[in-house]
Amino acid sequence: MYRLLFSAVLSHMDPEDAHHLAFRVIRTLPTLGFGTLVERFTAPDPSLAVETLGLRFPSPFGVAAGFDKDGYAVRGLGNLGFGHVEVGTITAVAQPGNPRPRLFRLVGDRALVNRMGFNNGGADAAAGRLSRLSRRRDRPVLGVNIGKSRVTAVEDAVADYERSARVLAPFADYLVVNVSSPNTPGLRGLQEIDSLAPLLEAVRAAAGDTPLLVKIAPDLDDAEIVRICELVERLGLDGIIATNTTISREGLKAEASVVEAIGAGGLSGAPLAARSLEVLRLIRAQVPAELCVVSVGGVETAADVQDRLDAGATLVQGYSAFIYRGPFWARQVNRGLARFARSRRSAVAA
Repeated sequence: MYRLLFSAVLSHMDPEDAHHLAFRVIRTLPTLGFGTLVERFTAPDPSLAVETLGLRFPSPFGVAAGFDKDGYAVRGLGNLGFGHVEVGTITAVAQPGNPRPRLFRLVGDRALVNRMGFNNGGADAAAGRLSRLSRRRDRPVLGVNIGKSRVTAVEDAVADYERSARVLAPFADYLVVNVSSPNTPGLRGLQEIDSLAPLLEAVRAAAGDTPLLVKIAPDLDDAEIVRICELVERLGLDGIIATNTTISREGLKAEASVVEAIGAGGLSGAPLAARSLEVLRLIRAQVPAELCVVSVGGVETAADVQDRLDAGATLVQGYSAFIYRGPFWARQVNRGLARFARSRRSAVAA
């Protein structure tokens, strides 16, 4: 039914308008009293639970940052079966983001291009909302992703991130430093070790006891990724999220004229899968087994998620395929993961 709805209605809407429509429905699930009912249908099998970052995740599969930028729909997303929700990216200063249109579908590629530009209401506004949310037991694990405010010069980025960390870390189950979005000028340059080391050290101090991870781009070369892994270990961070969207347009099925007309932005979805998996394997070969590695990029089916887990991911996140799979995407993935687990247990027993 969702495929029909997407084909007949949603695919003809502006992608951002369609997102807001779906978001409003998800946000209202708990408030209208439907959340508990839906959760009976979507809750992950208890066998899927993962212990990492000092937390218990009901499922290894969660929502990547970008879907819920300000933390309004965390409980509703949990009702749909996601084991964790990473909100953001949140900046110290509220900002409207880039001009519309800024979100585009490449349906034949099962992909999205976005140049949203960290549109959000700012850290102070989010803090009050997340404070109330953090005290609730009927929510999934809550991650908070922070980025640089556009009005802040790159040379002042450390103080900007520090402020967001101090304001938001007390209400986050884990905190993520986003230095890898292609849609904020100068941001990706912060992934260079000379810039990244003092930034992460400062945020680590500001975050206190909240687990801290860093999110990196797929467009880094392998040597740069290895250096970041070494830095993460040296600073005692708790994990790495790999990867953000890509600026590459290689291998797309869409006509070149269509891609060119869309313009700049980060590409996500199926075309990112191969590189995201490569980066995951590279990171896992470099870091200790206990370090949390979150894989994101091009994940759509339970088999995709299982492949990431088999390659060493501690957790897996998705976003773009939500558009193509519909509201029961997490349920489909969790049911598939449970089947894989039962099949492997049966094979071992035999």
